[in-house]
Amino acid sequence: MLDQPLVHEAVVRAQQVERVRQISLLMPFIESDLEGRARVAALQQGLEQLGWSEGRNINTSYRWFGGDVARAKAYAKEIVGLQPDAIIANGTVALSAVQDTTKTTPIIFLIVNDPVGQGFISSLAHPGGNITGLTSFEFEIGGKWLQLLKEIVPDLSRVSVIYNPEAGPYAINIIRSMTAFGPSPGADLIATPIRNISEIESAVASIATGSGAGLIVNPDGFMIANHNLIVSVAARFRLPAIYPYRYFAAAGGLLSYGHPTVDVFRQGAVYVDKILHGAKPADLAVESPTRYELVINQKTAKTLGLTISADLLARADEVIE
Repeated sequence: MLDQPLVHEAVVRAQQVERVRQISLLMPFIESDLEGRARVAALQQGLEQLGWSEGRNINTSYRWFGGDVARAKAYAKEIVGLQPDAIIANGTVALSAVQDTTKTTPIIFLIVNDPVGQGFISSLAHPGGNITGLTSFEFEIGGKWLQLLKEIVPDLSRVSVIYNPEAGPYAINIIRSMTAFGPSPGADLIATPIRNISEIESAVASIATGSGAGLIVNPDGFMIANHNLIVSVAARFRLPAIYPYRYFAAAGGLLSYGHPTVDVFRQGAVYVDKILHGAKPADLAVESPTRYELVINQKTAKTLGLTISADLLARADEVIE
């Protein structure tokens, strides 16, 4: 005779496998944005490799808030109301909105800077609560961005760092890391908060006067949601700029240095898999990106009248001609 507890356990496991799990994503892009679609595709590929097929044993719902904080909060309530098995929050605004809505549903954040400093988790090793995920840049990346910009603009004397205070409150720490890499004696490093789309052009125009000016774009959800606009405005004012992700350079930005975003979403599938198999977010350590890529848009450099050194071109992971 079969041991009844073991039979019951086997039945429960079988039911768990058969049950279609529900996953919800809160994304900072508009739905048609190519970068947003690429991230979703990477997540789906990762889940497929782990045995989760859309419509067979997993259903995924999406909400795209396009950088609108109020919409993110409204969508967070909608998502929690669906009672999903797990929620994926892309970026600080999405994570904040979902965290404010539920303290019990497992939340996996992807590409969030300083999750401990922002109060989302207790520590990277032991997140606690219902939240875990993959973080983004370390603050020291600011010094690297400034260094790269200096290599391209040798007479760099004024640098504006644009950020959204609500989507990227950690920006001030990234800016502090740049002070150790001052481009030249007497150079100005200007922190420029941008709170809405209408302020983007005036912020760029204010720094793009005379020679020696440069722009650094903070990796926050607002900048990401408006990356095409920011790149086009910088081009119109002929302002050399460095961006955090490849898709800025692909859209015409001068250069980018950062981790491949699709890698993070593919790795996010591992967290989803573990949680769907019973792991608790509190017990899953937060990971950080380990691979970074330098992308240079040579066509944009020529348009701006800039000469990229052979050494820098050789170090680039990709050169867009």
